[in-house]
Parts: sequence; structure tokens; C-alpha cells
Amino acid sequence: FEESAEEEELEASFSELIELGLSSWQEMRETEGEHHKEEDLTHLAELERISALIEEKWLPARDQAFETTRLRITEMLDTLGGKLEESRMMQEIVVMTDKWDVSEEIARLKSHISKFRSTGEDAESSGRKLDFIAQEMNREANTILSKANDIEVSDHAIDLKTEIEKIREQVQNIE
Repeated sequence: FEESAEEEELEASFSELIELGLSSWQEMRETEGEHHKEEDLTHLAELERISALIEEKWLPARDQAFETTRLRITEMLDTLGGKLEESRMMQEIVVMTDKWDVSEEIARLKSHISKFRSTGEDAESSGRKLDFIAQEMNREANTILSKANDIEVSDHAIDLKTEIEKIREQVQNIE
């Protein structure tokens, strides 16, 4: 009987230690989660700042590319002695500059940033879902980079990719 009481006391002590360990572990996970969340929010704010810079720069860059292209075509035609109807030339240039338009990508990137924020606030969110959204943000940054016809816009797109990668690294640690 005495051995049974000692066993029960030992079992109770062991159970208490396990509970304390689990409680401490859960507390640590919650603290780490808050740290990841704060860091992600900082990166999202940086993505918004860089997106605004791209949005600000791409229209003037597009217009400059439009004008430069128009002048080059005009000079080339003059050199070759050819003529191209002004309206036809403008149509072709508009088609070319449309390929450089990143407004849709910027709009989608902003939407993904918003979705990432709301998903991160959801108690049921998972790292996989956040990782998928980060992948979508990365696709938009890649498209902006491939369309960029201006060094500043390209530099900002690279900055976007860098911030998105930081987010993806954080998301990998979320269960």
C-alpha cells in the first residue's frame, strides 16, 4: 500500500511537470507567433510603400518610352525615306506600351497584401494558405519586373521580391 501512495505522488508530480512544460511551450509558441506577425506586418507595409513607388514611377516611364519609341520610328522612317501614317504609328506604339503597363499587377499585388493581412488575422489561418498568397505576390512582382522598361521600376520590383521572400521565410515557420 505504501508503494502505491509513492507511485501516485510520483505520477502526480510527473503530470504537473508535463502540464507546466506544455504550458510553457504553448506560451513560447504564442510569443513567437506574435513576433512573426509583427515582422510580416512590417514587410507588408514595406510592400505597400514600394508598390506606391512603382505606381508613381511607371506612368511617367511608360510615357517617356512611348515618346522615345515614336521619335526612333520617325527618325528611322525619315532616314529610310519612308512614311508611316501618324495614326497608324501611334496605334502600334500604344500596343507596345500596353505591354509595359503594370497597373493590373499593382492592383492584384495590393489585393494580395490585403488578403494576406486578413488571412493572418483569421484564427484558422495556416502557413500554407499564407505561403500561397505570398507566391501570388511573387508572381505579380515577377511580372512587373519582366514588363519594366525603366531602371527605377525594375529596382523597385526587385525590392518587392526581396520583401516577399522575407515574408515567405517567416510563413515557413507557421503551422
